[in-house]
Amino acid sequence: MNKNKETLQDFKAENYNAKILADEEIIRLAKENSPRLLSKFKSAYPDFFEKLATINANLQNSEIIFCIYLKLRLSTKEIAIYTFVTPKAIQNRKNRLRKKLGISSDTDIYKWFDNL
Repeated sequence: MNKNKETLQDFKAENYNAKILADEEIIRLAKENSPRLLSKFKSAYPDFFEKLATINANLQNSEIIFCIYLKLRLSTKEIAIYTFVTPKAIQNRKNRLRKKLGISSDTDIYKWFDNL
C-alpha cells in the first residue's frame, strides 16, 4: 500500500513539474510574441478555449491571443512591449474585447479571466 502511495505522489509531482515547465514556456512564448503561443496554450489549457467559445464563438485568433495575455495577467504596458504597439492601442483592444465578451467596465478584466 505504501508503494502505491509513493508511486501516486511521484506521479503527481511529475505532473506538477511538467505543468510548471509548460507555464514557463507559455510565458516565454508570450514575451517573444511567438506564433506558437496559441497552440501551446491550447494544448495546456483546452478548457479555456471552450469557455471562451461559449461566450463568443466568433473571436479572431488575434483576439484569442490577446485573451491569453490577459489570462497570464500581463499588464497593459507589458503587452504593449511584447506586441510592439502603444499602451493606448492595448487599452483600446481591452475595451473592444470587453464589448465582445460582455464584460462590464466596472469589472476587473484580469479577475474576469481568472474566473473563466
